[in-house]
Amino acid sequence: MKIVAIIPMRHSSERVLGKNYRLFAGRPLFHYVVESLLGCPDIEEVVIDTDSPVISASARECFPSVRVLERPEHLREGSIPMNDVLLHTTSQVSADYYLQTHSTNPLLKTETIARAINTFFDSLDKNDSLFSVKRLQTRLWSDMGQPINHDPDKLLRTQDLAPIYEENSCIYIFSRKTLLEKKSRIGHCPLLFEMSSVESLDIDEELDFRIAELFFLNKDIMMSEEP
Repeated sequence: MKIVAIIPMRHSSERVLGKNYRLFAGRPLFHYVVESLLGCPDIEEVVIDTDSPVISASARECFPSVRVLERPEHLREGSIPMNDVLLHTTSQVSADYYLQTHSTNPLLKTETIARAINTFFDSLDKNDSLFSVKRLQTRLWSDMGQPINHDPDKLLRTQDLAPIYEENSCIYIFSRKTLLEKKSRIGHCPLLFEMSSVESLDIDEELDFRIAELFFLNKDIMMSEEP
């Protein structure tokens, strides 16, 4: 089955200026996830959806096999839901399934992408989509001071708590049919795909950028962590 990878990237960003193309360990940030995707034999094509002339020029120079789509004006505002962007992108590129990730996941490895694809295809009789998660085993509370996942009177060790999973924005796999029906990249019966906490790092703030770069430059830490 044909699977196409999509990387949506805006030129501007509010919390970390120019983060998609800012230098990360000496190269533009988005180069790392592109290389991870290109290294995966299960992915037939990599597509960048962007309004950025900087990203477009760099992608065409460094990754000639990658297709660059110019995002239309009405989808360029930061307030536009990602599902609306994906509905447009998938209408331009034909595939059986789409894998969407972000440039802000520079620690995402080719091996993890391949494992996610194979795990999803093995579960097609039960699941219509996949999204990646990070395991949480910590005491969580509501804003009303109510325990969410534990009994404060029993005070179990955190490692003994039933895990809760945080969507980490690294990998989404879905079909256009699911996207059209749900207006969401997460379908009716999604499969949760667990990743390690280091590889799950997503750059939202300046501190995230510096932490991710530190881990990237110390790859032995990444190698030692398993999901």
